[in-house]
Amino acid sequence: MAAPMLRWCCPGRRFAFTRVGCGSCHRRGPPTGSTSNGKRGQSTVAQQPHITAQKPRKGEREWAAVVGLEIHAQIASNSKLFSGSQVHFAAPPNSLVSFFDASLPGTLPVLNRRCAEAAVMTGLALDCHINRKSLFDRKHYFYADLPAGYQITQQRLPIAVNGSLAYSVSVGRKPSQMVTRTVRVKQIQLEQDSGKSLHDDLRSQTLIDLNRAGIGLLEVVLEPDMSCGEEAATAVRELQLILQALGTSQANMAEGQLRVDANISVHRPGEPLGIRTEVKNLNSARFLARAIDYEIQRQINELENGGEILNETRSFDYKLGCTVPMRDKEGKQDYRFMPEPNLPPLLLYDSGSLPSGADPQQVIDIDRLRERLPELPRVTRERLVRQYGMLPEHSCALLNEVGLLEFFQSVIKETRAEPKKVTSWVLNTFLGFLKQQNLAVSESPVTPSALAELLDLLDRKAISSSAAKQVFEELWRNEGKTPAQIVAEKKLELLQDLEALEQLCRSTLEAHPHVVMDLKRGNPRAINKLIGLVRKATLGRADPTAIKEVLERQLSS
Repeated sequence: MAAPMLRWCCPGRRFAFTRVGCGSCHRRGPPTGSTSNGKRGQSTVAQQPHITAQKPRKGEREWAAVVGLEIHAQIASNSKLFSGSQVHFAAPPNSLVSFFDASLPGTLPVLNRRCAEAAVMTGLALDCHINRKSLFDRKHYFYADLPAGYQITQQRLPIAVNGSLAYSVSVGRKPSQMVTRTVRVKQIQLEQDSGKSLHDDLRSQTLIDLNRAGIGLLEVVLEPDMSCGEEAATAVRELQLILQALGTSQANMAEGQLRVDANISVHRPGEPLGIRTEVKNLNSARFLARAIDYEIQRQINELENGGEILNETRSFDYKLGCTVPMRDKEGKQDYRFMPEPNLPPLLLYDSGSLPSGADPQQVIDIDRLRERLPELPRVTRERLVRQYGMLPEHSCALLNEVGLLEFFQSVIKETRAEPKKVTSWVLNTFLGFLKQQNLAVSESPVTPSALAELLDLLDRKAISSSAAKQVFEELWRNEGKTPAQIVAEKKLELLQDLEALEQLCRSTLEAHPHVVMDLKRGNPRAINKLIGLVRKATLGRADPTAIKEVLERQLSS
C-alpha cells in the first residue's frame, strides 16, 4: 500500500492530502528497522522510507509522510512505582512525596507489583511477546523536577516487545465505510514519571511540585506505520479504550494520564528519509491530529521554499494551531545509560515455569493474568453489532464515551423496546443532551431506569414520539419525577377514544375542503397536512398512524 502523497498544486495554495484510506492518507506496507530509546531528548521511534503508489500529475510534487508515536500512560495504582507514596490527582503541592521520591541518600526502590502486572496485561492485550526477564536502567539527565538526576526506565530489555494495535478508520464519506488497520507496537516499558515545574513569569521563578515524581508510567512505543494526524489520533483513542477496559490506566488525557510525543518527517519517495521533528506532550487526540497535520505541511512548505528541517523538539500551540520550537537536538545528548544497581532483574513466570511452592504474592504468573483479561473494545464492538444488529459506527460511538456502553446495556435490560430504538435514543437524544450541557454520563440527571420506563411508554403506544421528547426534557430538568408522573401531570397520554378521534377527523375534513380537494387531485402530501391539523387539535395526543387510518377511511366512504 502507499504512503500519503502530499502535493503542491500551484503557488499560493495550501498543500492537500490525496484522499485515500483514512480520509486524508494513503496506506503503505510496514516499515523495517530499529529504534533508539529515550523519553526527553532522543526519540524512541525510528523512521523508514515509504514509497507512494500513485504517480503525480504533471506539475505536482509528491511527498511521503512518516509518523511514529511514543505514548506515556499513567498506571492506575494507589501508590508510586518504587515507593509507597499515594497517587492522587490535584493533591496539594508536595504533599505526596516520600524520602525516595525526593531522592534522599540511603533510600532504595521497591517495585510496585501492581505496576508490573499492569504492564504485562497491557502487553498481552496488544499481542506482545512478554519477556520472562526484563531489566531496569538509569537514564541520566538534569531537570529541576527530577531530584535524582536520573530516571529509572527499561532501555535495554523492556517488559514487552513486538505487538500490534488494530484500529478502524473511515475510508469514505459514509461513516459505515470503515476499514481496520494495524500499527506495530515496538515495545512497552515501565518507567518513572518526573515532577512538575510551575513557571511563574510575573516573579521570574520556577516552582517544583514532586507529587508526580515517581508515579509509574507505561511507555508504549508505536512504530512509524502511520501517515497523518487522523490515523495517529484514532490509534491513540483505541489504545486509550484498551487501557480503560483493562483497568491498567484511567488514561484521562485532560488530567495528564495519557501524553503523546509524535515523531514526524517527510521525504520524496525513493530518497533517504528526511530530518524528523518531535512534537512533545500532546494531551488531546484532537490536538494530536492537528499538530501532526500542521507539522507535515510546515516541513513540506519549508523544503519547497529551499529551507531545511532542523532536528528539534517542538510543542503545539493549540490557540494558534501551530507547532513552535522548544529546543534543538543537533547535539546528541549522552544519557549515560547504566544498569540500575538497586533493582534485580524482573522475572516473570507462566504455569509451566512457576517454581514449586512459590508464594503467589511474590511472583507474577503470566497465564493467570491472561485469564483475567476482560473483553477488549474490538471484541465488544463486534458483539454489539452481532447481538443488537446495530451499525458499526454506532458500536464505536457507544464505546467512545466513558460510561455510555454501561448506560445503554442497563436500559436494554430494563425495557421491552427494540434495541434499535434504544440505540437511537441513547446516541441521539441522551448523548445530545450530555454534549449540550458538557456533562459526563455519570453526571446525567436521567437514569437508565427512567429512560427505560419512558421507552416502555412509547413502545406500548401510551404516548407519541413528540410527547416522549417532552417527557425526556422534563426528566432532564426535574430529577425525582418518573416518566409516568410527568405524562399524567402534562396530560401527554395518547387519545384512546376512537369515537372522539373520528369526530375530530371529520371536523377537520369539513373545515379544510381545499386540502381535501388537493388530496383528491393526486397530491399525496396533502394527507400529511390533514394529519398535522388533527394532531394540533388533540394537542399532540393522537397517534399519527391512527389518524391516517381514520382519515383514509372517511375519505373513501
